Amino acid sequence: MTKIAVFVGSLQQKSFNKLLAKNIEKLAPAGTEFDYIDLGSFPLFNQDLEADFPAAVQAAKDAVEAADGVLFVTPEYNRSLPGVLKNAIDWVSRPWGKNSFAGKPAGIVGASPSPLGTAVAQADLRHILVYLNVKLMGQPELYLMHATAAFDANGEVVEASREHLQNYIDKYMKWVDAEK
Repeated sequence: MTKIAVFVGSLQQKSFNKLLAKNIEKLAPAGTEFDYIDLGSFPLFNQDLEADFPAAVQAAKDAVEAADGVLFVTPEYNRSLPGVLKNAIDWVSRPWGKNSFAGKPAGIVGASPSPLGTAVAQADLRHILVYLNVKLMGQPELYLMHATAAFDANGEVVEASREHLQNYIDKYMKWVDAEK
């Protein structure tokens, strides 16, 4: 079994990025388990809290350490990644010297109703993850633009986008298997 820790950078109930993650999960090979990290349960990062590490953060660190790979699913807010995602990354990479992301194979995807997709948010996220010594998959990239038309009424990805998602998860799983 391959375990993937999933960080969805949106707290919205009807998030396009949650839909994207769930649709990618459905296309993953049998025996793949997606473990969704609850970013909404993290306090704002404050180094003073490291002395009594928050339980929700420790659970996320444990999930990342137990995972074979990490998948970041990010919307784009004001031409960057959402604060809730950056906050979670800051926590899981702490305390100094105990970065749970180090050496983990990872990928980035994102969905947005805009015609630019999440290109800028993903670029910002890439430079953060490289600094944290994540083994980041470079290609293929997945920017699901025009997300309002990418899913049907049941939240299923439409046929025109399914091939892109399938291509991504196939390459991503090969990346994780090769790098773990």
